[in-house]
Amino acid sequence: MTEQDTKRSTRGTPARGAATALCALVLLVLHAVGGFFVLNALLTESEGSWDSTVTSTVRLMAGLGLATGLLAVAVTATFVASELLRRWWYAIPVALILTAIARMVFAPVP
Repeated sequence: MTEQDTKRSTRGTPARGAATALCALVLLVLHAVGGFFVLNALLTESEGSWDSTVTSTVRLMAGLGLATGLLAVAVTATFVASELLRRWWYAIPVALILTAIARMVFAPVP
């Protein structure tokens, strides 16, 4: 057996599959938390002209979503660099980050 054959045969081991599943689970938890913050930012509405805290609430929730998304991008970069996950895992945190930034920019004004 050559060295390339040995490397190929170790890629599909059960331990590698478990590591990939664990990485995916960590990222899914991060995406769920970030999605919770972004969804709260999107669903927060002004209750009337007297509601002056709506803008700061929306920006806080979007900021927390943004921070969680950036953390998810860093963790994703680590897992992709170690070849445990594919590059398409970047799509989820990028979508959350762009949504959070858009909501911060277009926060409701009372």
